[in-house]
Amino acid sequence: MELQISSPSFQDGEMIPAKHTCDGDDLSPALEWSKVPDGTRSIAVICDDPDAPAGEWVHWVLFNLSGNIKRLADGIPADKALPNGAKQGVNDFNRIGYGGPCPPGRTVHRYFFKVFALNTNLELDSGITKFDLIKAMESHILAKGQLTGKYSRS
Repeated sequence: MELQISSPSFQDGEMIPAKHTCDGDDLSPALEWSKVPDGTRSIAVICDDPDAPAGEWVHWVLFNLSGNIKRLADGIPADKALPNGAKQGVNDFNRIGYGGPCPPGRTVHRYFFKVFALNTNLELDSGITKFDLIKAMESHILAKGQLTGKYSRS
């Protein structure tokens, strides 16, 4: 199954506003999803940049968001645990929470916001990596979806 992912901050395939990048306030964008399957216990979110010079660059790892939640407001705090029960992992800036687009030079990079509906809550601690999360999600993914944004520093 595929989740439908959107954002009031930008349209799929369009440019991400500067306020969601290192050139602005570095706020996570608002995300919304629908078509969540029955049996969803938790939601996980990963944002990465496949165009980074050294290979894929991870910008956000969030997991154990309640399966009943269908949106995230912009500006999720960079805390290990959130009031809604979700936990956050470490990004490739070596920080907890969201780290916005900050591509070198003036090239356009793509940013994939991936949302996963899981049939369980994951027994993981805050501060995990994307790869830890992906391994833990194996065999628990009921549905997933993706929203793509672009950014270039001018």
